[in-house]
Amino acid sequence: MPVYDYKCRKCGTEFEKFLRSLTAASTVKCDKCGSSQVTKLVTCCAISSGGKSESAGASSSSSHSHSCGSCSTHNCGSCH
Repeated sequence: MPVYDYKCRKCGTEFEKFLRSLTAASTVKCDKCGSSQVTKLVTCCAISSGGKSESAGASSSSSHSHSCGSCSTHNCGSCH
């Protein structure tokens, strides 16, 4: 299921929603105030091809040379 980030135009809260279909997007409401005045935010995603990947700008001497670049822990399933 895709995860989408939203921002409430009423109270300013940012939150995530798991959506099963595109039609479910029309029913998204703010987790904090319940307003349906929400905006979908533009976010980036990580795509893994199964090969070794380094973060943009990472040097080969980096202690986290197997980082996928999409996490801060350098210990997710894509990092190894």
